[in-house]
Amino acid sequence: MAASVLLVAVAALALSAFLTRTVLRRARSGGLIDVPNQRSSHQLPTPTGGGTSIVIAATVGFMALFALGAIDVQLLAAASGGLLVAVAGFIDDRRRLSARVRIVVHTLAALWALFWLGGLHALRFDHFLWTPHAFGYVLGVLGVVWTINLFNFMDGIDGLAVSEAIFMAGAAALLGASAGAAAAPLRADLLFAAACAGFALWNWPPARIFMGDVGSGYVGYLLAILALSAARDSEVALLVWLTLGGVFFVDATVTLTRRCLRGERVYEAHRSHAYQWLARRWGSHRRTTVTMLLVNVAWLLPCAGFETAFPQYAARITLLALAPLTVLAFGAGAGRSEAG
Repeated sequence: MAASVLLVAVAALALSAFLTRTVLRRARSGGLIDVPNQRSSHQLPTPTGGGTSIVIAATVGFMALFALGAIDVQLLAAASGGLLVAVAGFIDDRRRLSARVRIVVHTLAALWALFWLGGLHALRFDHFLWTPHAFGYVLGVLGVVWTINLFNFMDGIDGLAVSEAIFMAGAAALLGASAGAAAAPLRADLLFAAACAGFALWNWPPARIFMGDVGSGYVGYLLAILALSAARDSEVALLVWLTLGGVFFVDATVTLTRRCLRGERVYEAHRSHAYQWLARRWGSHRRTTVTMLLVNVAWLLPCAGFETAFPQYAARITLLALAPLTVLAFGAGAGRSEAG
């Protein structure tokens, strides 16, 4: 089974890379170009919509894993909800959808996933075990919708969002395997990381193509679903996933909170995330993306490893992991007014 899963992952990577090249050519000929404006972090017109390759490669890969008996029907069905998110993003890339329509679509996709995964399962906070019951659906929807939009917000410079997705899914698979977790979610993690890696070959700074909303929303949805799937078998899985995605969750949350407090329209494009301030200050997308990866590997991965090894302390370790990132996010300028 392991060899078959690995073969499917390699095939997903190759398919994603090939499809990205195809999308790149069609985007150029079809005029699907992201032209820089005052809210952009890039300077040259660049083809977009490349995230379509991740959607197709991951979908085909999940179907192959299901055919092999490597994942269950619940996970396959939950993952299929990402197609709804991707379609909305595909349309949004071509003609803007209203924020209300996007939120409705994201909410429906979240409910679909939670239905198949059985809602939000029991969560451990130190020695306290909490079973959310029906309220778990509310928390689950909020979490999935936030993660979808989180990746849309954070997909603003070359290579950042796809690198984060590869790290989160790959690290989750590694930690889960070391802890003897259920095999199905780990296989899905590996497959998804591979599908993202194929696109990353074209998106690494300087990017030749952007992910677009079709990709960023789908990536955010799938990562949320993979986390919820892992939570079916582990009471601390969501804390581990939160830690692994700490750079994104902290930057986006601090930025959103500060903008809300100033009364700004949070759904409008802006350049006030910490990573955007850093990219302008350093004059380099590559340096910013590499710095994020270093923080992930050197700080967040070990913290998540301790959570996996000592689940009774996972909540405290999560706070320990995210606290310095919050300080750094403020220091880097997350949510600071662009006018001042």
